[in-house]
Amino acid sequence: MRIHYLQHVPFEGLGSIEQWALSTGASISCSRLFADESLPSVDNFDYLVVMGGPMNIYEENTYPWLAREKRFIHEVITTGKSVLGICLGAQLIANVLGAAVYRNKEKEIGWFPVRITEEAPEEIRALFPVDLEVMHWHGDTFDLPKDSILMAESQACPHQGFIYDNRVVGLQFHLETTRESLQSLIINCGDEIVKAPYVQQAPVMLQDESRFTAINKVMGKLLTYWTR
Repeated sequence: MRIHYLQHVPFEGLGSIEQWALSTGASISCSRLFADESLPSVDNFDYLVVMGGPMNIYEENTYPWLAREKRFIHEVITTGKSVLGICLGAQLIANVLGAAVYRNKEKEIGWFPVRITEEAPEEIRALFPVDLEVMHWHGDTFDLPKDSILMAESQACPHQGFIYDNRVVGLQFHLETTRESLQSLIINCGDEIVKAPYVQQAPVMLQDESRFTAINKVMGKLLTYWTR
């Protein structure tokens, strides 16, 4: 199994996805778009993971590689391969599939529950504990792409995840976050932690180690389902 991932900033890597991939014997390769690295041939990997980042999908003037990345994601989906997008990655997939991406009514940063919808496949529903608290760090959201299934929702953001063609998964929230990766986010994006209804302060986000264990466990189960 060959996994390739797209990285948008140095401080947002695979998190617990890397540990899962190595435990399964998968090979991992990466395109660091912030360093203007080239994108691979679609034939050179089996699964694509599109990570998060603080930029917006419509900031192509500031980040010109976004246009190239969107074309690449579209090519990968069109060839029938499985794609997983997280946060910005989910927004990019939604946009590539023709859905609008825009500012959410509320910025969502911290641990808040998501609800898995009744429309989600039974296999997905079985992976998630009821009202699992997951890590969020986003200001934008997306419309549901045509022919996709709404997978998850939250009080602050009604579109938290979707599945397209049973092989393309977009998650607005983070299951891959480790304590170390969250600390990196806080260091690099701490200016986004403002007083707001759905924004937690850094000490609150870091205080409970069991939260990371819980979401990383679900991430592993979801990855097993996605690469089945």
